Amino acid sequence: MASVHLQSTSGFAQQIQARSHQLRADEPLSNGGTDSGPAPYELLLAGLAACTSLTLRMYADRKQWELGLIDVRLRFSRDEQGREKIDRTVAFGAQLSPEQITRLAEICEKTPVTKTIRQGTEIVTTLSQVRVEGQA
Repeated sequence: MASVHLQSTSGFAQQIQARSHQLRADEPLSNGGTDSGPAPYELLLAGLAACTSLTLRMYADRKQWELGLIDVRLRFSRDEQGREKIDRTVAFGAQLSPEQITRLAEICEKTPVTKTIRQGTEIVTTLSQVRVEGQA
């Protein structure tokens, strides 16, 4: 359904290939990075924000609802006990009825990335040796 490819030779700056798109990730200066791209949690939030907006737009287009600008703001936090939370705020440029707002709130909870994050997804890790050309 989705895949990315990343290769890193040194430092925290990362080059990521997603289909034909090049992305960067890095840590901020305060964490020893060069701040050349978003940090991993920011990329996670970006995926959730994009999925939220795209899903709302698709739903509204099918219903022929005008949403105007969709503004999605996300904040990841962790409390003293280590519990993690994402706060999501969605605003629309168009005037919407209370019924539309209620339905759009329900749709936010059903976006694919929301479901993936909420349910927790199994991660299977395999380690291997990279073969370098010219090496026996």
